[in-house]
Amino acid sequence: MDSTYNTELPPDSKLASPGNGPRLLNTRHSQIAPGEIAIGVVIGRASEYFDFFVYAIASVLVFPAVFFPFAEPLEGTLYAFAIFSLAFIARPFGTIAFMAIQRHFSREAKLTLALFLLGFSTAGIAFLPTYAHMGVTAIIALSLLRIGQGIALGGSWDGLPSLLALNAPANKRGWYAMLGQLGAPVGFFIAAGLFAYLISTISRADFLDWGWRYPFYVAFAINVVALFARLRLVSTPEYSRLLDEQELEPTGVVEITRSQGRNLVIGALAALASYALFHLVTVFPLSWINLYSARSISVFLHVQMWGAVLAAVGVVASGLIADRLGRRTTLGTTAVLIAIFSAFVPMLMDGGPEGQDLFVILGFGLLGLSYGQAAGAVSANFPAKYRYTGAALTSDLAWLVGAGFAPLVALGLSAHFGLGYVSLYLLSGAFGSLAALSLNRSLQIRN
Repeated sequence: MDSTYNTELPPDSKLASPGNGPRLLNTRHSQIAPGEIAIGVVIGRASEYFDFFVYAIASVLVFPAVFFPFAEPLEGTLYAFAIFSLAFIARPFGTIAFMAIQRHFSREAKLTLALFLLGFSTAGIAFLPTYAHMGVTAIIALSLLRIGQGIALGGSWDGLPSLLALNAPANKRGWYAMLGQLGAPVGFFIAAGLFAYLISTISRADFLDWGWRYPFYVAFAINVVALFARLRLVSTPEYSRLLDEQELEPTGVVEITRSQGRNLVIGALAALASYALFHLVTVFPLSWINLYSARSISVFLHVQMWGAVLAAVGVVASGLIADRLGRRTTLGTTAVLIAIFSAFVPMLMDGGPEGQDLFVILGFGLLGLSYGQAAGAVSANFPAKYRYTGAALTSDLAWLVGAGFAPLVALGLSAHFGLGYVSLYLLSGAFGSLAALSLNRSLQIRN
């Protein structure tokens, strides 16, 4: 397969199909390389993950004290994690609702509305009064804004990851699949760095008063720029031509559920180990250290930043490994490694600073290797007609099942029953992935 593609419109192109509108009338001759599509994927994913981790870190370091001052630190953190999970519950509904908007209007309309909703929700959190000023109304407002973020993230699906996978050279699909996943360690590195800087340079009182709001301002600005960049890419005739040629158009939820229900379930579970590990090496250890250790949070965030660097290396390595061994083999192997790693969680987390640092380094390394190919598991199963909506929904479901409740469950179980239950939680994710992979022998992208 060539690395560039002719985008000349054939006579039977879908100029008048819903969601296209008159913007295709001026389509010109051009060629689109996978690297150009990759730019849009990387920009979009990096901005989403930065926003994601800003909220996640704030759920540990800020929200228990600012919105739940009436509760003990553990209970306050669990309350914050419960609100954290609302975005993952809302995200599939956002995907479905905004798919309908795209069918009736256009991709541009859908992304523009998602832009405004995400911007409003993120900026709203930055300006939100605390419990001391608004009482329980502040908690309700935080919950609604978090739901707004989830709906907006579902609506911001642009189809570019699927387009990238479909147009990547046959011998480099693992490489191109990992590009968007680099947004996770990059987003975490920047978010953790911002919080570490604020914590180490201003007093705790100032941090809880106004300092914590600054990362949300930055997240708002980055999301605006990134979404406009993606909107500019998706609205061009050249990208529209490729999206239409590959039948990357939204499908009704009833139709895709009836026709592709099995693939939705398997796609959501295939990378379950990776999604379960995702929060167990980022959010959970930070909450554990904050509650049960005298370690400096700023120092621990710096350790996690080094872990994020290692995760980025792992993501890149996963692309090379997957192209050599196959994506399904890579996912299965990393699931087994995660299962083995789960047995050492109690020993490492109870092993003092050295053990905790080793947990972070090993965990982030495994996360990079496994999460680097999670996107392939999400989008590979569907026929062309269902790939656009199927990829979005399986991603939403994978986040919901594997990661959405992970901080809440892991902290709750470990605080009340011991760290051994975190091992069982992570082990269950690994078994879920292996079971799904054993049922599905066709994770390779279908041309």
